[in-house]
Amino acid sequence: MPLPSIIAIDGPAASGKSTLARLLAEELGYLYFDTGVMYRAVTWIALQRNLVIEDEAAITSLAQSIPIDVRPPSEQDGRAYDVWVEGQDITWQIRRPEVDANVSPVSAYAGVRRALSAQQRRIGQRGRVVMVGRDIGTVVLPEAGLKIYLDASAEERARRRYKELIGRGEQADYEQILAGVRRRDHIDSTREVAPLSIAEDAMILNSDDLSIVQVLELAREMVNQASKAG
Repeated sequence: MPLPSIIAIDGPAASGKSTLARLLAEELGYLYFDTGVMYRAVTWIALQRNLVIEDEAAITSLAQSIPIDVRPPSEQDGRAYDVWVEGQDITWQIRRPEVDANVSPVSAYAGVRRALSAQQRRIGQRGRVVMVGRDIGTVVLPEAGLKIYLDASAEERARRRYKELIGRGEQADYEQILAGVRRRDHIDSTREVAPLSIAEDAMILNSDDLSIVQVLELAREMVNQASKAG
């Protein structure tokens, strides 16, 4: 029984999607594709070209014209994938602080989202991919052989973030973090283009009170179910 060639993992911010997707992709020998890297790539290119991040038309035009590729990792330097633009490996450049500071407005532009959804689909249709985002199963790859919606309560996601910050020795306020999680959920679920929603044929996995090991085990079972169904 063949494994599903395309696995889509969607869910709200801080639900653990990226961790699950990376582990599952490693097990299956698939490409792990966190679609957020594409918004980072557009942001980095815009900064390199001295474009004004607030100029929505210019940023949208850039996203429409620049081909971005995501490939399996070519270096053993901690990367989970390669990100290439115009023959240049920009995998680590897109993690720079100036990208962190500017990627949020770029990812909110409707035209950018439409342009990058098309690029994400192009890569996903190659198959043997675990793609993570907020609209993969509903918009980007509705034909995915397995769709997982990884959920967790806002309180649980805020607790995880709080523990992560405290563990790094940083100051953190749980109530502020919780308010931020709820604000992000509202933005993601009410935006005009590709709002966060659950695909009708998605398998819902709630990770409240579960370790990542337990979540991964449940995801494995879902892969096996999809294989038998397919």
